[in-house]
Amino acid sequence: MDLDDTEQDPEIKEYSSVCVGREDDIKKSERMTAVVHDREVVIFYHKGEYHAMDIRCYHSGGPLHLGEIEDFDGRPCIVCPWHKYKITLATGEGLYQSINPKDPSAKPEWCSKGIKQRIHKVTVDNGNIYVTLSKEPFKCDSDFYATGDFKVIKSSS
Repeated sequence: MDLDDTEQDPEIKEYSSVCVGREDDIKKSERMTAVVHDREVVIFYHKGEYHAMDIRCYHSGGPLHLGEIEDFDGRPCIVCPWHKYKITLATGEGLYQSINPKDPSAKPEWCSKGIKQRIHKVTVDNGNIYVTLSKEPFKCDSDFYATGDFKVIKSSS
């Protein structure tokens, strides 16, 4: 028995990069979906950058691959088509507008709910797009919808 294995957090896994498609294809469609190590992800190509995240919205499991990308407070976000939750592409933060109810002249300000959507690493090599799943040890709200009964994309295996 290897004692090192028993001391590791079972939630932390090392994942290899998985080729999910060609750079030319995602540049045309600006998004694609894939199953990476049994986890459903959506990959966006927006303003020359690639972003990958869990495909289901952290709030209620909405299909983020069907949402629109909009800028809020200078940050590109995917807007969930079900309940209009705004999630930053770069960090997975949930954004909302808030005002001070005691100040009648107050303007709404953009605030962060913290990281709610798990973000994954995207790399490009020789025209191929690769996704490496996040190995961050913290729990994200989107983890609940990322596996099990909520899966919508069927893997070929």
